[in-house]
Amino acid sequence: MTALPTYAWRLAPDGLATKRQLRKRELRPGGQDVVAQLERPRRRRPPLVAFLYRVDLAKPVRPMTPARWAALAKANLARRMCPECRRDAGYVIPPSLGMCVTCHDTPMNSAA
Repeated sequence: MTALPTYAWRLAPDGLATKRQLRKRELRPGGQDVVAQLERPRRRRPPLVAFLYRVDLAKPVRPMTPARWAALAKANLARRMCPECRRDAGYVIPPSLGMCVTCHDTPMNSAA
């Protein structure tokens, strides 16, 4: 197994891109292996590493089907449903609260 070529942050050669950069171009790695990596130095912590893929081997992003749209809508609805009052809060319920703000602010649920 050979080591991956490592480039300094923002100095990768043309024709290579990270997953985010591919996605911005509406592409995906498409099963290809990582060909290189970027390394971003950080103070007092290990460097950040981003993997690079060849743009010429990337494939187009798969289109959303009606079933995938439905599954996404169902997942987002679950994130908005309050487990206390069982209503759609109209926003994503903060995980730190675990319930909608209205239920959290009622005297029965407050810690005071």
